[in-house]
Amino acid sequence: MSTILITGATSGLGRYMAFELVRAGHVVLAHGRDRLRTERLVAELRTEGEAEGFVADLARLAEVRELGARVAEARPELDVLINNAGAGGGTPGSGRELSADGHELRLAVNYLAPVVLTRSLLPVLRANTPARIVNVGSAGQEPLDVTDPELTHGYSGMSAYCRSKFALAAHTFTLAEELADSGVSVNVLHPATFMDTAMVRESGIAPWSSVADGAAGVLALATRESGSGGYFDGTRRARAHEETYDPEVRKRLATVTEQLLAV
Repeated sequence: MSTILITGATSGLGRYMAFELVRAGHVVLAHGRDRLRTERLVAELRTEGEAEGFVADLARLAEVRELGARVAEARPELDVLINNAGAGGGTPGSGRELSADGHELRLAVNYLAPVVLTRSLLPVLRANTPARIVNVGSAGQEPLDVTDPELTHGYSGMSAYCRSKFALAAHTFTLAEELADSGVSVNVLHPATFMDTAMVRESGIAPWSSVADGAAGVLALATRESGSGGYFDGTRRARAHEETYDPEVRKRLATVTEQLLAV
């Protein structure tokens, strides 16, 4: 059985997966932004199995780093990381939002936070191979403009969301190459289209699918050998946006990522 950290576990897809995994006998480390909601979730999970809660605001990169350090210290046996938490496109017509650090909010939560958290937990994951990283992405992908990564011009929430998910996919493929032969696999997936979540409803979209539909692919990648460096549509291997595979695009993304994290 594995020890699995799920970010964004207090609602939607994350909450559903937390219960599925704890019922299957895994130790679930449930991350949430709100302390009370996280504590309530953990109390419920503990009626089914072993669970522990961790609170952090992923829009604050210092808290993301602290989260990684706390998990590594409390659970040195961690062998699966599910980067599930995300910020959607926002309410229709809403303006550009910034994180506590001054980054465009979708880029901060959907891309920079997973990058920082993964880096902080890699030493633990490397020590517990075979280990797995699962990045919850989206089929909605739009190339990130490295000259304007924070989308200061022509902003739209949905475009910001799609750019953050493009970056996450491209980063996944780069990381998979870096981790080749390390025993740590990393994959990215589109769980399901317009799941019945608060994020989708906030965007004014009528849900097309359930969180159970979306959970199948994530749970498979988290608990079964599926190779590394793959993009999945649900449980099926698929293709991400073609530019995510371009070495030059990924090199430019890596450069701008370092610049953003240094700010």
